[in-house]
Amino acid sequence: MNTETINTETINTETISTETTATETMHTETAPNDLSRIAVAFSRVLRGTGIKVPISSTLSFGEALGAVGVERREPVYWAAMSTLVHRPEDREVFDRAFRAFFEHLESTDGVEEPPPMRITLAVDDETGDGGEGEPSDDPQLELRFSAVEVLRHKDFAEYTDDELHQAQTLMTRLRLVGSPRRSLRLCPSPRTTSRPDLRRTVRASLRAGGEPARRHWREPATRSRRLVLLLDVSGSMEPYARGLVRFVHAAVAGRQRVEAFSLGTRLTRLTRELKSRDPDTALRAAASRVEDWSGGTRLGEGLRVFNDRWGQRGMARGAIVVILSDGWDRGDPEVLAEQMQRLGRVAYRVVWVNPLKVTPGYAPLARGMAAALPHVDSFVEGHSIEAMEELCRVITADDRSAR
Repeated sequence: MNTETINTETINTETISTETTATETMHTETAPNDLSRIAVAFSRVLRGTGIKVPISSTLSFGEALGAVGVERREPVYWAAMSTLVHRPEDREVFDRAFRAFFEHLESTDGVEEPPPMRITLAVDDETGDGGEGEPSDDPQLELRFSAVEVLRHKDFAEYTDDELHQAQTLMTRLRLVGSPRRSLRLCPSPRTTSRPDLRRTVRASLRAGGEPARRHWREPATRSRRLVLLLDVSGSMEPYARGLVRFVHAAVAGRQRVEAFSLGTRLTRLTRELKSRDPDTALRAAASRVEDWSGGTRLGEGLRVFNDRWGQRGMARGAIVVILSDGWDRGDPEVLAEQMQRLGRVAYRVVWVNPLKVTPGYAPLARGMAAALPHVDSFVEGHSIEAMEELCRVITADDRSAR
């Protein structure tokens, strides 16, 4: 978006205000006390936007300002970024807050008694009820954020119970459609290069007195590929399984030809339990069905059962198989590699969704992940709604070459 706001059409506004005097925060003198006050004030603004800024980070930012000064904005930006931002999803919010805050700081530089500044955070949501804060003659620094946009980038592991319910609504909007494939059935075709449709041609000629006035054609129809979702519900995946199980439910309830399984110490089929369009009913049924939730992990054995019982008998043949797991496995990695190879021979595409992939410096060093990765067609993130949107694009794409 080109403006200073994430969502310029405000529907509902909650205002969080922090009033600071200009003498405390807005002077650009390099005195240590002034730099410390700037660091504290900007940290306060970031906390108001939802970014977690511990006291130790504020102290580090103050020390960094003492080293680089505040005369040039670029060193200040990188000093703040390196000390105050700890999650990639906070980057966009931080950039907007930084520009707004330090542009005001520069505009009041050199003023002996600049007026106090009112810092306002406006949070947009989709409730349809509007509101405005109290009027004030003081200069205002307004930072506007969309609650939905923040939720899209937030890590599943940090969701509250209320945010999980909101995420369910967002996930139902995701369009999970597998890439098309040719069917054995034939459908009418306008192209003369297709197969002749003798039956329709004869019927049309009877209406014309026996003369074949128009020839008809047919060609193979297309249909969406089956989608198979295998969700790891072991103890290491518990922070993310709460959000991912809602994604799996949205996929099963939103379209046909979707199969869902849970992977832990055993393999459990959940398609029937997740068919209900009521999320609470579906999730309760799934929870009662899964007996190994937050238990151990035996990915190789679970995939062996899937291949023997369902996969090679037709469920995975020509399908898109999505495995949602962090790759931690207590079983033999050679078994997992063997079963992934079997699965890859019958599936159209194998996609592995790992919530830990977003972690800076991540490398697939876990034995299970290292064993499975050579047999995976696409390796994607799975920590947020935004990552699930990217997964939908990967599923829709008709390309097996992306790894």
